[in-house]
Amino acid sequence: MQRVTVTLDDALMADLDRLIAQRGYQNRSEAIRDLTRAGIKETALDGDAEQPCVGALVYVYDHAARELAKRLTHHSHAHHHLTVSTLHVHLDHHSCLEVAVLKGQGGEVQGFASEVIAERSVRHGQLVLVPQQSDEA
Repeated sequence: MQRVTVTLDDALMADLDRLIAQRGYQNRSEAIRDLTRAGIKETALDGDAEQPCVGALVYVYDHAARELAKRLTHHSHAHHHLTVSTLHVHLDHHSCLEVAVLKGQGGEVQGFASEVIAERSVRHGQLVLVPQQSDEA
């Protein structure tokens, strides 16, 4: 292990201490390690469209919106090679939530997610990407 000294302003330190208390970390080092890993994971796919990844696309949409279900199905079929599994949940009379588990090259997965999230009457959407680790490590 390496020992690193970091200087943080008072406001950022207070935010970190609140996070530590909320998540039940034993100490600041554990929290900073987790935050560092998350930041590295988040940026691992930036600029590398070829990087293999897995992801979860979560979105909420108005199921009664004209032709939306048809457009979403079209997007899914056009990218069927990326989809591992999907989950569809009826939230209320007007809203549905879908979760698509995706696997492929980062650029392709991000492109598919952007198409879905940009559709009119998709109210919320978020893609979580995780770089796929090689078996050679």
